[in-house]
Amino acid sequence: MSRLRIAFVNAAHEGADTRRNFRRELDADLVEFDATGGELPETTDFDGVVVSGSRSSVYWDEEWIEPTKEWVGEAIDAGLPCLGVCWGHQLLADVLGGEVADMGEYEIGYREVGHTGDSRLFDGVDDEFTVFTTHSDAVMELPPGAEEIAANDYSNHGFRKGRVFGVQFHPEYDAETAESVTKGKDLADERIESVLAGITDENYRAACEAKLVFENFCDFAREVRERDAESDGETVSA
Repeated sequence: MSRLRIAFVNAAHEGADTRRNFRRELDADLVEFDATGGELPETTDFDGVVVSGSRSSVYWDEEWIEPTKEWVGEAIDAGLPCLGVCWGHQLLADVLGGEVADMGEYEIGYREVGHTGDSRLFDGVDDEFTVFTTHSDAVMELPPGAEEIAANDYSNHGFRKGRVFGVQFHPEYDAETAESVTKGKDLADERIESVLAGITDENYRAACEAKLVFENFCDFAREVRERDAESDGETVSA
């Protein structure tokens, strides 16, 4: 069976760490597009789509954001399995008609999140699990017809609608990225130091459980590809 071919929409303004993390975690051939540089796929001829985080907000008036929303909408309409992480999670929710807004506070560091147990995205993940988070925007209202599949006291941390999944946390982060991202935040020194103190081997190992979402998403995308191929074959035979 051929490897998955996934459109990787890299929305990070400085994308090296993002590129490294997603390429390490996804068992697929990633075709990367620098969204902030105005680079987007010309077709939807992929087995799936993954949209990364970004330091922008989905509701900002930056020239690259609206075209990114338009292409992602086309990919969803084409039936491609989609996974959004952090900003990507918010973008997918926005494209599907949900509401994204500033939370009025900042969630950052290793935190606990709970999932509902109703989504295959979290197969093999404990009901309560550790993740690294960094966001001040959140999905305040789910898209019509979407189901919440993960949350904590701060916000929604996961939703699904059809073939579209979003997670607010960062399952792709390694400890190096968690540290560099934290140091770059405009937060009080005491808050920064507290978060850095929590970036330990123990917390990182605990958070590795959440990386299963990538394996589960890829399994889902393979199943969709097989089902669609069978359906196309039946149509041709008919």
